[in-house]
Amino acid sequence: MNDQDIYAVGERALSPDEIAARVDDPGAGGVVIFSGVVRNQTDGRPVKYLEYEAHAPMAEAKMREIGDAIRARWGGVRRVAMLHRVGRLEIGEASVLIAVSAAHRGDAFEACRYAIDTLKRTVPVWKKEHFEDGEVWVGLQGG
Repeated sequence: MNDQDIYAVGERALSPDEIAARVDDPGAGGVVIFSGVVRNQTDGRPVKYLEYEAHAPMAEAKMREIGDAIRARWGGVRRVAMLHRVGRLEIGEASVLIAVSAAHRGDAFEACRYAIDTLKRTVPVWKKEHFEDGEVWVGLQGG
């Protein structure tokens, strides 16, 4: 792990500009940012809002493991940042941001894709989808 990498779970709104600045590195030729946002429907069912919960220390530890795996696999990676929100999120708000800077764009794209795919499968974050006619908890899942 690089001391400048960031892995955090919190309630504060997420900013793509802020995360881009956090992974800035003079040796990076590419920065890729993934922003997961709350959409207004799930399988055609209108969503009112989402609530996220997490075991923050465990989630952040799992994120660090993902970062370590990225560094082992893509040697050109300079910095990694993974942020996940908890609490109530409205339609259009970012729930997760991942940013990777790397010497070359290919490593940045591949590492960022690996990060979000692995986060969705392994990091202990749960969401409750609120609909007009009820609510559903959604746990760890591929996606």
